[in-house]
Amino acid sequence: MQLQPIEKRSGLTPEEFRDQYLLPGKPVVFRDLAADWPATQKWTFEYLKNNYGHLKVPLFGNDFHDAGKGYMAPKLHMPFGEYLDLIQAGPTELRMFLYNIFQHAPELVKDVKIPTIMDGFVKEYPFMFFGGQDAVVNLHYDIDCSSVFLTQFQTRKRVVLFAPDQGPYLYQHPFTVQSHMNVLKPDYERYPAFRKATGWDTTLEHGETIFIPSTFWHFIHYVDGGFSIALRANDNAFTRVRGLWNITRHFIVDKGLNKVLGPRWKHWKEEKAEERALKLV
Repeated sequence: MQLQPIEKRSGLTPEEFRDQYLLPGKPVVFRDLAADWPATQKWTFEYLKNNYGHLKVPLFGNDFHDAGKGYMAPKLHMPFGEYLDLIQAGPTELRMFLYNIFQHAPELVKDVKIPTIMDGFVKEYPFMFFGGQDAVVNLHYDIDCSSVFLTQFQTRKRVVLFAPDQGPYLYQHPFTVQSHMNVLKPDYERYPAFRKATGWDTTLEHGETIFIPSTFWHFIHYVDGGFSIALRANDNAFTRVRGLWNITRHFIVDKGLNKVLGPRWKHWKEEKAEERALKLV
């Protein structure tokens, strides 16, 4: 696996972004896309605890992808304030993701501004992500195929990206948008094709925003316990159609066969992923 650093830029115009990053499908980190958001100054751990600590939130563990009735389901629910205390205290596997905080605290909408860097932002689905130190997000690409603008708050988060054409080297599980490659500690003996993968790498600091192009694979490591918000955008109809197909096959095929076959379904997906990748070695 070979990784190159992602450029960090300030002052990009919409035209420069379109020509240099959006159309070529190349990631970039904006140092200043969220510079005028009230959230970058206002959203501290203490502010969220004091104002929204009473909310009951779903938390997910490392068994998120384990076969069976708990497949892709929350591990437990906890008051938001207690969870924020937990991730500030040190490492924990528990993560909170795809959480639309604006549904529960609509007044926070005014703290985030929809960027003008491109058209097509989906205003209805601003998702937040929280995790403790050393928590990781499995390698995947977003099921709806949106382009993603992920802004980090307060602490650091490492993001590793792979372009769509690297998918054959990533041991993608059939009927999913997932791979179970451990980017931090690759097992090249079991997954030799992963050696040929090339991608990008960066560490987001407070207030920085990474542009993740549509269908780019991403692996995330919480360097520190912290949180971020993702805004999504669609630049053409094709990505929306592909996203609908992904969602359909996930809920009908993948979840359906998991319910029927349990661990045998996961084992089949792993076998097929390894068989396909072996042809590339």
